[in-house]
Amino acid sequence: MNNLKFFCGEGLPLEMHKVKIVQKLELKPIDKRLEAIQEAGNNTFLLKNRDVFLDMLTDSGVNAMSTVQQSAMLNADDSYAGSESFFRLEAELQRVFRKKYFLPAHQGRACEHLLSRVLIKSGDIIPMNYHFTTTKAHFRLQGAEILEIPTDEAFNLNSKCLFKGNIDIEKLKETFERHNKDKKIPFVRIEAGTNLIGGQPVSLQNIKDVYALCKQHNILLVFDASLLQDNLFFIKTRDENYKNKSVLEICNEIAENVDIIYFSARKLGYARGGGICLNDKAIFEKLRELVPLFEGFLTYGGMSDKEMEAVAVGIRETMDFDTISQGPQFIKFMTNELIKAGIPVVSPSGGLGCHLNAREFLPHIKEDEFQSAALTAALYIASGARGMERGTMAEERNADGSERIAAIELVRLALPRRVFTMSQIKYVVDRITWLYKNRELIGGFRWKEEPKILRFFLGRLEPLSDWQEKLVAKFKEDFGDSL
Repeated sequence: MNNLKFFCGEGLPLEMHKVKIVQKLELKPIDKRLEAIQEAGNNTFLLKNRDVFLDMLTDSGVNAMSTVQQSAMLNADDSYAGSESFFRLEAELQRVFRKKYFLPAHQGRACEHLLSRVLIKSGDIIPMNYHFTTTKAHFRLQGAEILEIPTDEAFNLNSKCLFKGNIDIEKLKETFERHNKDKKIPFVRIEAGTNLIGGQPVSLQNIKDVYALCKQHNILLVFDASLLQDNLFFIKTRDENYKNKSVLEICNEIAENVDIIYFSARKLGYARGGGICLNDKAIFEKLRELVPLFEGFLTYGGMSDKEMEAVAVGIRETMDFDTISQGPQFIKFMTNELIKAGIPVVSPSGGLGCHLNAREFLPHIKEDEFQSAALTAALYIASGARGMERGTMAEERNADGSERIAAIELVRLALPRRVFTMSQIKYVVDRITWLYKNRELIGGFRWKEEPKILRFFLGRLEPLSDWQEKLVAKFKEDFGDSL
């Protein structure tokens, strides 16, 4: 896939799979789309899927499974305890992660819940390259504060830096000197493929440097591998030291330089589930006590036996370079098409999806009027495509009650693996291009209903003007009776 060239010179990613099962989609008329987003409180999480044409909300649990995964599910050993499906998954994880112990969970945030209960005490500080929403919530519920210390390039959305997910080593040294005298740092967390800052990868050298520093200070390194497949692709293609290494060799080397690995199999493994892998027996035994209480028995942990079979195959297929290439190459194509049209995006392209720079796209909207949410709603109205707000709406308020403005305002257009066709990608690019030319029509929002925790999931917004109706009118003027 990566060595193929077109005679005409066109740079299209070529799919190394064929479609065998399809699902019919429906593109609702624009008036119906306007009605749907308003009923959802202008929150794309609250849209009914029947009203969505192209679902780019997330890649979590919605990736296309392979025929091998589907067939493996028929071989599931349906047992409450001691299932062979568990032991097959355990063996596959031990092969790729080189850790002795494996504890199953129903998804990634369940792993965060268990780890935070065992490793965190009130007053702790958790350094990391960048937070994920559920990570931040779980750690804070245990009384900890997070300290984000990514490289400065992380917030330069048009940087040429190839690994913007790296931790700043000098800042980490300063953090250890300042806080570890009182043993306030139980672990450092690295997220492979920083979700909230454009899916930007972490270099293997940075992982090794962080691990070495952690060892000097007797601090654990915890690795969130939920987006590992994309990060593996970027290490192999962007780091000269690993171009001739196999995906499995790169994965093994990562695993040798971290203490605890956890993951969501809704992403890594292209199925559903999750788990924690580690070598430390004492920590394992503490975690093991919580799994039956919160997740289920130790040999299923909230997953069905069929899901465990699918995850085992998905992990094995993740070690195939063609398999992990499809997502990043589609994302790169979409990102480059938008750059050609002059549209502000995060570059270089990362994993998970294409990311629009909402702050630059909509500079006329005030920062406390939810630029990312406004662009997400406008895109749904214009196209029927459902993206995700990754900005201020996803933050939590400051201690004094004021709005915490996000460091960057993004709209994430996730590209679940092996789901969308090239014509669908081009359709969304076309509608984004039209929106950009009519961006002055887009207005801001204010809160209508604001939950206290993870407000971006359930919160509702209302427009500050009739800008949505004006956008619909302009669409009809330009497109006529087109959907």
